[in-house]
Amino acid sequence: MKTNNSKQSFKGIESAGLIIIACFIVAICIYHFVFGNPANFMNNDPNNHPLPGNMLGTIYKGGIIVPVIQTLLLTVLTLSVERYFTLRASFGRSKLSKFVAQIKDALNKGDMEKAQELCDKQRGSVANVVSSTLRKYREMEQNNELAKDQKILAIQKELEEATALELPMMQQNLPIIATITTLGTLMGLLGTVIGMIRSFAALSAGGGTDSVALSTGISEALINTAFGILTGALAVISYNYYTNKIDKLTYSLDEVGFSIVQTFAATH
Repeated sequence: MKTNNSKQSFKGIESAGLIIIACFIVAICIYHFVFGNPANFMNNDPNNHPLPGNMLGTIYKGGIIVPVIQTLLLTVLTLSVERYFTLRASFGRSKLSKFVAQIKDALNKGDMEKAQELCDKQRGSVANVVSSTLRKYREMEQNNELAKDQKILAIQKELEEATALELPMMQQNLPIIATITTLGTLMGLLGTVIGMIRSFAALSAGGGTDSVALSTGISEALINTAFGILTGALAVISYNYYTNKIDKLTYSLDEVGFSIVQTFAATH
């Protein structure tokens, strides 16, 4: 059950596919117009070697895998920002630990109206769940047909259902970030392998060993490895950070929910 306040919260971006497509288009534009800018290469020709010390031209020489890895990198950054605002809205207006403490204090005093006021002021996922559970609490107080154990079970069920409605919104898009943790590194390695194959093929066709060509080819190929590792590392950091945030939020939900149930059991 959702409250009116939940409708005003930022729910995040559901169409992650559109984000990936948009990031791919941006990555292609960056690859061709920034990295592939003729000014980055000898004789202003992208088919030539990059200018000495020009990193943008070197990245361009990483090949078609570069915009693919860039897409994954931009997707991680975009979804990380999106998750930040979504979870910030889920936590509510004030500090979550303070809100939980205030709710528990109101419950200990038996002041349900105060607890509801705190929920209306706090907003966010925790406040939505607590508010829904408090409504069931008052409903069970007025119910003269069910036994006490049945009332407690009804309150617990309401808590679980309200939590189940909020969790998918909080965990949305995290599976995509989790996938990129591995996919980014694999794409980097794929780009490196392709670059090395091309490098050795060029040396073989030349009929001799050209150390300059070999070292240049290897440096260009390793660009993909660097991009892949960077993407995977950022994805791991983002995923673990937001997973920890969600764990903290669900712990607060369990703590408040337990207090509501225990209050009902002790006073009825």
